[in-house]
Amino acid sequence: MTTAITQKFLNLKEKGEKAFIPFVTAGDPDLPATVEIVLEMARSGADLVELGVPFSDPLADGPTIQRSSERALRHGYRMADILDAVRAIRRASDIPLVLFSYFNPIYQYGLEALARDARAAGIDGVLATDLTPEEGVEYRARLEDHGLDPVFLVAPTSESRRVERICSSCRGFVYLVSTTGVTGVRQALSDSIRPTLERIRRCSDLPVAVGFGISRPEHVREVWAVADAAVVGSAIVAAIGSSINTRRCVSEAGELCRWLTGRNHARA
Repeated sequence: MTTAITQKFLNLKEKGEKAFIPFVTAGDPDLPATVEIVLEMARSGADLVELGVPFSDPLADGPTIQRSSERALRHGYRMADILDAVRAIRRASDIPLVLFSYFNPIYQYGLEALARDARAAGIDGVLATDLTPEEGVEYRARLEDHGLDPVFLVAPTSESRRVERICSSCRGFVYLVSTTGVTGVRQALSDSIRPTLERIRRCSDLPVAVGFGISRPEHVREVWAVADAAVVGSAIVAAIGSSINTRRCVSEAGELCRWLTGRNHARA
């Protein structure tokens, strides 16, 4: 079965284009705003969107995304509320959506229930940042049974055998972490991207998305020159956070997407 994520990458490849994948924290500043932000990003050059599940004990998130999770959690949102927001997005857009979460909220919701309900709501893939392929056998099976793409992280420290194991567990695309450490805006991209990408290419034909530290148009272009997608999180989350009091967060997110990609309209 060809999933929406796979089809999106195939469509872009046919046109000789690369994907832009923004990340937003669901519920920051609130879920109605999240729906509008995602729709605005779809109109402003995004090809897929990563929808982050706020979590109280993050391991890989830098200060910017940590603060966004704190703001979202003050509302008391639960996974079911986030899936309701996904349904609202789906009423207006078919942009592929990846649920980006730590494993604890998924486990608490229930593997089968999450796979079933996420797919019914309109989620296309799931990335559990702190779950390894070895520990995620049942998790992957449940996702795939419901037509969802499981995505895992490859780090610069991942050796070739490890990369092969991770890639064999992925569907849709492989997420390459550009540097060790937590998320956050950086001035320059890591030199580790190319060698890590080469290890992935030797064992997988899946598209590769590069994330962590991408915050400027030149970063996006640099990633597009070697990989299939650029993921931008902290820069967008920061723009949303700085606009909360003025309620301009929706337009700010769209403007940043257009600036990062040079695109002035939604992707087909």
